[in-house]
Amino acid sequence: MSKLVLARGLAALIAVIGLAVVPYAIGEVYYVNIASQVLLYAIFALGLNILVGYAGLVSLGHAGLFGIAAYVAAYLLVAGSGHVLAIAAALLASLLATAGFAALSLRSTGITFIMITLALGEIIWGLAYRWISLTNGDNGITVPARPAPFGIALGSARAFYVATLIVFLIAIVASGIFVRSPFGAALRGARDQPRRMSALGYHVWMIRFWAFMFSGLLSAIAGVLFVYYNQFISPQALALTASAESLLMVISGGAGTLLGPVVGAALVVIVKNVVSAYVERWNFMLGAIFVAIVVFMPEGLVPGIARLTGALWRSRGKANLPMTAGPQQ
Repeated sequence: MSKLVLARGLAALIAVIGLAVVPYAIGEVYYVNIASQVLLYAIFALGLNILVGYAGLVSLGHAGLFGIAAYVAAYLLVAGSGHVLAIAAALLASLLATAGFAALSLRSTGITFIMITLALGEIIWGLAYRWISLTNGDNGITVPARPAPFGIALGSARAFYVATLIVFLIAIVASGIFVRSPFGAALRGARDQPRRMSALGYHVWMIRFWAFMFSGLLSAIAGVLFVYYNQFISPQALALTASAESLLMVISGGAGTLLGPVVGAALVVIVKNVVSAYVERWNFMLGAIFVAIVVFMPEGLVPGIARLTGALWRSRGKANLPMTAGPQQ
């Protein structure tokens, strides 16, 4: 057991070091920006994964929570507020909206839950599109500048990547603590056996509510990073396609795992921003990849690769076993 923990710790350390050297190993600024996108969307996917993977609740309205944080931060920054106030207000506004989302959608589960979150997300998108006096409609809101925490300007691609990486590492550690805590175990129990959990004295609705709140917090953090990355926000960031893409990240990488949403975010962002420059029908290609994952690795890329690797390792071990002699007469 100690060897397994040591191996995982070593792998995590190597991964962190690898992520830290990305902006210095990559020469082009464009690809550094793509790496920043992967990290911020990975935070978004981690938030959605709390609901999809651990609570068993599929949401198609999380782009609304993502967008509320982005719009509040952008509006306050344009109005002349400081970065600390804008970020704090954005997170608070998104958490209040998350509480409203949870109170309305957790009345049911399954397809009804999906449709309620879809409707709520579309309401937020409609407000962003039509409330022109506040959101500037299709023209969006342009953010004047990025923050400079501790006097370190985040105007360059490398500096912003490092800041995003720090937030990402905090988010993935917090997610790991959350899902491995007693509350995380109760959340999985509420997903698998809600009636039994209720009979044991657990408040299933409240467990799901707090999971929804944590999911909304991660989505809001990703929304703030998004508006600083682009220095612009428009209703397109709140559209149904944004929620669908985040759900695709979770499912393709592996719902119910910490690494899965990160891998799924990397897949979607790279296909959308890099492969699309070479393949005109990149949407078809992304759809084909997703279908292939569902057919051959229905549990997702990360669990599927782990399963195949384990099977190959076991088969190799059996092949290397020494042949025993037969019974002697």
